[in-house]
Amino acid sequence: MSTTRKHIAAPPEKVWAILADPDNYAHWVVGSRDIRDADPGFPAVGTRFHHTLAFGPIDLKDSSEVVEAEEPRRLVLHVMARPFGRGKVVMDLARTGDGTHVTMREGPASPLARLTYNPLADLLLHGRNVEALRRLAELAEGEHAEPTTSRNSGSNAGGGEDGPAVGPES
Repeated sequence: MSTTRKHIAAPPEKVWAILADPDNYAHWVVGSRDIRDADPGFPAVGTRFHHTLAFGPIDLKDSSEVVEAEEPRRLVLHVMARPFGRGKVVMDLARTGDGTHVTMREGPASPLARLTYNPLADLLLHGRNVEALRRLAELAEGEHAEPTTSRNSGSNAGGGEDGPAVGPES
């Protein structure tokens, strides 16, 4: 399982508030183009948000489900990692004197994903998550405006960090 850590100059409650708003994932999750919808009550256990991920010209419409939530300390998601199966993302937040120490763990959570996971995949995930935590810090530290998604803007424009979504809605 890939482990990435970052200090964020904001309290855990602020970082948690960002994680608890599904529209923010369009900005900080690398490869995310749009958040199409979210269940009421997110991030309660069992709720999902529905997103569009981009891999070059290919868009994948998937969802992520909350499997554990302990405000403001821990959020665990099962994420679709098509075509590789299902992944697990664990976000642990620990208060420090001047902010929050974030530990992000990501790895396989299904038999197919375990078959394709290897040291190279771990290295790629770590690199992607270094950038993801940098973007999360931008939001928490107030250095980036709130992302606009088709869910919060009423349009189909997308607006994640990686560009607008293309392709039909599902």
